[in-house]
Amino acid sequence: MTTEQLLLSIDPLDLKFTLELNKSISTFFQLINKTDNHVAFKVKTTNPRKYTVRPNSGIVLPRSRSNVTVTMQPQMELPPDMQCKDKFLVQSVIVDPGSTPKDINPDMFNKPGGNDVEECKLKVIYVSPPQKPSPVPEDSEEGTSPTASDTDLQEHSEPQDNSVKARDLILRLMEERDSILRQNAKLNRDLELLRHGRHERRTGVRLLYILLVGLAGILLGFIVRNV
Repeated sequence: MTTEQLLLSIDPLDLKFTLELNKSISTFFQLINKTDNHVAFKVKTTNPRKYTVRPNSGIVLPRSRSNVTVTMQPQMELPPDMQCKDKFLVQSVIVDPGSTPKDINPDMFNKPGGNDVEECKLKVIYVSPPQKPSPVPEDSEEGTSPTASDTDLQEHSEPQDNSVKARDLILRLMEERDSILRQNAKLNRDLELLRHGRHERRTGVRLLYILLVGLAGILLGFIVRNV
């Protein structure tokens, strides 16, 4: 039977698992029915204790597709060569319209029984887990050159120090300005008081002079009358 006559096309044909210890890993493949027939399928594996397949059987309607999820059980250790010999087998057969997954039985996929069963094998491929970034060693010795991250921190901190110094300088200038303004106001008040004090002393001298002149005139008149 040629490729164009396949009941179900499978994508992909390689099941790739990115291995991580002590963790379940899942992947999936699609069953694509490009025919006008109802097609039943069943998925088998050489290592059923290691994998869970959902669904492991079913019916793909005409001109439709179905997803199958394969989950690998948690592994305690990685294989040394990252090679896997596990295989999957997808069997498919035409069924009557109106058939349901409950109607599927093992005898439908029995070739010796005269059934026209198609089979397709899938390989399992292990993918190495992503490498974790190595921790940056701490420099304990003095005089070691700064790392790239330290250089970045130094370059980033210099503008920040300049801004802090500029702010402190502005605050000091503002404080000095306020102090000068206060001193100027105090000097203006003292000068005003000094001016008022001089005016009062000058007024007192003038009054005393007038009183003395008047008193001298009275005494002079008194003397003239008595002579």
